[in-house]
Amino acid sequence: MVSKEDLFAEAGKHWDLERLYQAFAEAKRQISPRSRRGLTETEKLYLRGLLSGCSPAEIARQLFQTSKSAEVYLCKTLYQYVKKLADVPNEPVGNWRNICDRLQEAGYKTLSSPEFKINNSVPTETLIKIVNIGWLEQSTISMDINIQLTFPSTSETPKTEDLDRDG
Repeated sequence: MVSKEDLFAEAGKHWDLERLYQAFAEAKRQISPRSRRGLTETEKLYLRGLLSGCSPAEIARQLFQTSKSAEVYLCKTLYQYVKKLADVPNEPVGNWRNICDRLQEAGYKTLSSPEFKINNSVPTETLIKIVNIGWLEQSTISMDINIQLTFPSTSETPKTEDLDRDG
């Protein structure tokens, strides 16, 4: 069985969790000044679940709870904190998916993760071709550009990404 600390751990790969925890704790303090300082472990767990792309029902299933109890908990806690952070206290959250969108817009999503880096390498060869330049309207220029990047490879055959190809 997975420990609660390890549940929804993938959220840490794409989100600045420490900044989020601090921001949510401050929002919580402003909404409920007499509540416990900082986020509870349950609040952190639910937040990581949402940031991992899980619905309230999926979070509830992982925690062996009913989906209704998860929805009620989220409405009373995290959704209120998000509305405070986004400075829209009277606007409904609408859908749990909106949480990630609002937090990404606020800059809490990390720009890159290690799995998206290409061996920490830079292209060994770059080819840029300007194919076409034209005027679309009075003040709009259209440019078609082809870019080809060649990265070092551990195999003998160099790998090339040609962004001009389809598929």
